[in-house]
Amino acid sequence: MPLEIQIKKNLDPAHRGTVTVELAGSLDTATAPELERQLPPLFDTPVTDLVFDLAKLNFISSAGLRVFANARKRLRDRGGQASFVRMQSQIQEVFEIVKALPGVAVFKDVAELDAYLATRQRRNKEGE
Repeated sequence: MPLEIQIKKNLDPAHRGTVTVELAGSLDTATAPELERQLPPLFDTPVTDLVFDLAKLNFISSAGLRVFANARKRLRDRGGQASFVRMQSQIQEVFEIVKALPGVAVFKDVAELDAYLATRQRRNKEGE
């Protein structure tokens, strides 16, 4: 099954530095390299928060988990983070079983993520 990737940069000034990556289909050994090719240009920008919207992702293998882990590491190195929203139950189960990304932020929907990001950004601004 193919993988569809849509990268959406957030134009809202309140969420500057946040990019959403919507994935649909299967993230596996055959498709993970395409996502790996599309992420590095994002790291050449001031992105600090990468949101993976997994509402339409039907399958993930260890190759897909590895892409997420690498993205998470690159973001963490610059003080950012990778977050995951709208996981289907089978994808959520893979994350729980493998515990591939300990400490990763998972949110039930974009509204919950936005509330978290707003709080995080407020704290960072207050700490300046």
